[in-house]
Amino acid sequence: MSLALWALVGVVLAGMVLRMPIGFSMLMAGVAYLLVKGQDLGLMAEQVGNGLYNSYVLLAVPLFVFAANIMNAGTVSERIFDFCRILVGRLRGGLAQVDILVSVVFSGMSGSAIADAAGPGLVTIRQMLKKPEYTRGFAGAVVVASATLGPMIPPSIPMVIYALVSGASVGALFLGGLLPGLCMMVLMMGVVQYIAHRRQMPREAPVPRREWPTIVFRGALPLSMPIVLLGGIYSGAFTPTEAAAVAALHALILAAVVFRALSWRSFWGVVLESTRASAVITIILAGAFMLNYAFTAEGVPQTMASWVEGLQLSRLQFLFMVNGLFLILGCFLDVSVLLLVFVPMLLPAATLLGVDLVHFGVLVVLNMMIGLIHPPFGMLLFVTKALTGIPIGEMMREGWLFLVMLLGLLVAMTVFPEIVLWLPRTMGYGA
Repeated sequence: MSLALWALVGVVLAGMVLRMPIGFSMLMAGVAYLLVKGQDLGLMAEQVGNGLYNSYVLLAVPLFVFAANIMNAGTVSERIFDFCRILVGRLRGGLAQVDILVSVVFSGMSGSAIADAAGPGLVTIRQMLKKPEYTRGFAGAVVVASATLGPMIPPSIPMVIYALVSGASVGALFLGGLLPGLCMMVLMMGVVQYIAHRRQMPREAPVPRREWPTIVFRGALPLSMPIVLLGGIYSGAFTPTEAAAVAALHALILAAVVFRALSWRSFWGVVLESTRASAVITIILAGAFMLNYAFTAEGVPQTMASWVEGLQLSRLQFLFMVNGLFLILGCFLDVSVLLLVFVPMLLPAATLLGVDLVHFGVLVVLNMMIGLIHPPFGMLLFVTKALTGIPIGEMMREGWLFLVMLLGLLVAMTVFPEIVLWLPRTMGYGA
């Protein structure tokens, strides 16, 4: 490990200790690396510029962010909530079951776990806290757990970023996450059913049948978005990146024109929030491109591949090692950092062992979703606490069954790759 690389790692760690935004820490680390290496600082602008502006797939990220914010600003979340109440609201723990189903539907529109928790999740928590049978911790735990469905069920912002660094097909990744996402839904609903029966939660009052036509009509248009997006992608009508633009336009037309739920003031707020979120992601991307340049120049990925080869690990042992690594790192680091910095270091080793990159990508994304609901980083826990005031400790005490369930699914997906690969192969992606 060269002195320049030590300087890079030292600056990143110092930035984290000082609670500096991770994107700025990585950029400063890139500057430190070039200075110690004695290279032209203009190389940094070249690496960042080439990385950002030569990646067509990256255009999908701000567009999906904008689409999610538009839907949260309008009445889409409430319409989907009412529609899902008809389907599962009569089960024990009905509002919790509704939240899980709402997350599945919203996942097909936003691709973001944070957007799910901040939009439909907030609607559901408010409804649950009106009922004495739902504790604060349980309501928060259900919303936090179900929000992890967002990046698993297509479209998915983390999968778009993974496709950028790995070269894997976005379409194949989207299909690869669909069956695991539906498995997550079934398992989460099973956990809620078990807890509801154990606590003897009463059933919710049924939605009067005379209201069904109105509720179905109100929910039909938002429910059309996943059909339009996925149908367009897999029919070849547009690419995944173009699908993000279609999603943004679709959401804008629904919220502003059809539902008339978006004023100019709220629209401006959506634009500002989407710009802020996209800028944060872009700064992290810029820093990651610089770090990846340094790691590549120092031969870190090749060293990692040689080290793994020397261990003589089987494909399955390697995947379990990666799971353990990301489960630990996911407790401390942001999803974007893990995808952009650590995944590229592991890709040569994965390729060397013959690991399918679609399978690898979906496993990595699920690992990161588990990290979002586990302290000390647990971004979804912090977002939900900020929005509702529910203490993180209460959510963790009520949510450990969901965490165990997700870990069990992760093991199953690792051992049985067909859970991920069956649908992409059936649709003609890969061998």
